Amino acid sequence: MGYSGASGGHEAILAAEELVRRHRYGGDSARLGIDQITGRLRLAVDRVMGEGGLWAPDLAARALRQAEGDVQEAAQLIRAHRSTLPRLAYSEPVHADELRVVRRISPAFRNPPGDQLLGRTLDYVGRLLDLLPDDQPPVPADPAPADPPPTDGEHDPRRPPRLLGLLREMGMVVERRGEGDAEPYDITRQPIRPGVPRSARLTAMARAETGALVHLWYSHTFRPGRHNHEFPGEVRHGRLPVRVRHPLTGEPVTVAEVRVTEVETIDDLDRPEEDRTMLDLGYGMCFGHNERKAIAMAGLDLLVHRDDGRTELEQEVLLTLDGIEAGGFLEHLKLPHYVDFRSVLDRKRAVREAVAAR
Repeated sequence: MGYSGASGGHEAILAAEELVRRHRYGGDSARLGIDQITGRLRLAVDRVMGEGGLWAPDLAARALRQAEGDVQEAAQLIRAHRSTLPRLAYSEPVHADELRVVRRISPAFRNPPGDQLLGRTLDYVGRLLDLLPDDQPPVPADPAPADPPPTDGEHDPRRPPRLLGLLREMGMVVERRGEGDAEPYDITRQPIRPGVPRSARLTAMARAETGALVHLWYSHTFRPGRHNHEFPGEVRHGRLPVRVRHPLTGEPVTVAEVRVTEVETIDDLDRPEEDRTMLDLGYGMCFGHNERKAIAMAGLDLLVHRDDGRTELEQEVLLTLDGIEAGGFLEHLKLPHYVDFRSVLDRKRAVREAVAAR
């Protein structure tokens, strides 16, 4: 619905579109290149791909440039573009153990199986604004040395064993492997409502708006009556292969790699109806390097499972975290609502007249 009821409405809309083009493509500085955005704004590009549900760094960079840095608008552009693409094949299941990590830490264990790989992180960097002049860029660091190849009997440092395996050997973690879905739930083709399989919840959270996801996790983690929080067992960031079956040979073929962040988080079972000798595990995985999102996702996975339908938490996870849907509803409020608001005023006047008559 446009502003057709206002005088000069059509001309005003065209002028507004022209202003968008001027600010988007005008200015005195050179236009941002796609390589600049993918190289210098990596985390923003990762968020656009994650919330848009499409791994395509160059397209995400284009969307981010077109949206003038608005991550949510860029994600909406990517998701709209994704809906126009033909589905050529279905990828084969890939085990997360194939993740070739560039960063792997275990906040829960000082010496977990395998190595702690700090990798690229802001965890130990002071939040100080860099005020160096633009003509004096900081000197880039030397490239990191390549990993030595593993020798006989040694594990690959880029594929460390999982902490979960140690917990299973200790008999300390609840076994939930039998709860997997026979086929992953495709939320792009089927509606999501409370009671859907776990894969639907994980998919919905994987493309949820990061801030909304973190807020929901935080609000339920520190609500009254809850006295503990989960511990991330492992936080991993690395590259995962994508495989499809060759149309002629029928054999799986690796066609690409995607960067993902994976988190396994541990919680203490402490309710009267739970086995208080055991631990439970939550899981999160999302596109790109977004540890904040993956940790909150794993925490919510645990919270929904332990809630078991007592509250509306699952409904909130499924229906309120999509930033594009929430933003779309908000944006529509700016469109004309003359008739709706006029009916509200008429009802108020009718109530007043009824009260005055009595």
